Amino acid sequence: MKNRKVAKAIDAVLTHLVLIAVCFVFLFPCLWLILASFSKSGSIYSFEGFFPSAYSLDTFRTLFTDTEMYNYPRWFGNTLFIAGMSCLIGSLLVILTAYTMSRFQFRGKKFLMKTTLVLGMFPSFMGMIAVYIIMTQFGLINRMCGLILIYSAGAPMGYLTQKGFFDTISASIDEAARMDGATNFQIFFKINLPLSMPIIVYTAISSFTFPWSDFILPKLLLKEKDLYTVAVGLMSLGDTEFARFAAGSVFIGVPIVILYFALSRFFVSGMAAGAVKG
Repeated sequence: MKNRKVAKAIDAVLTHLVLIAVCFVFLFPCLWLILASFSKSGSIYSFEGFFPSAYSLDTFRTLFTDTEMYNYPRWFGNTLFIAGMSCLIGSLLVILTAYTMSRFQFRGKKFLMKTTLVLGMFPSFMGMIAVYIIMTQFGLINRMCGLILIYSAGAPMGYLTQKGFFDTISASIDEAARMDGATNFQIFFKINLPLSMPIIVYTAISSFTFPWSDFILPKLLLKEKDLYTVAVGLMSLGDTEFARFAAGSVFIGVPIVILYFALSRFFVSGMAAGAVKG
């Protein structure tokens, strides 16, 4: 008995040490970036080891006021507009696609699912040349609506997770609603949609996060500096502006954190909504 208690204690200590080490590995870059954003000199070459030699709040002040060369507020607004519109349109298309593939039977359904699964295995940057040529032909270079179109149109390709969620909702609910005279439209909006709030929230967050942090497509399609997104704009900063780069990177996480906490309550409340009377 005593040996068993000692073994459990050792196992608990080792487990906690491993968890602390993993937490340190993930938290240290974040901590370093936050401290770097307070660097007084602004240059990475003035760091003493990993951390700045002196700290100041001037970096955050200049980030939003010194906009002659690096207009961070405009980049932030551009990114927020692109990510917000892509989130709204893309989430709607993904949910409709997933619901259709889950609830309806039609010819070629299995072939379509296999095709989208295979296409999803290829990295998206393989089609960048084709995307650039198409955007050029439609006159959508240097147009934020072109980015929104690409993000929204490509979103339904990742419908399989949402389809799996809809598959878990019993089809007997739909059948009972049809016996009461409900249409497919009413079944979707009044029954299945309230039950699906957790996956809708997941879809909205993921549809917002990818355009918000994407670099390749904005760099490819947006050539004017005033149209840059945050990711592209920050990459254009010089070595002496590293503190501004760090401060801008810190603010990148703010909208995602706000969106998560604003929508997280729907993860639980959605599971209890739309219940059927027995």
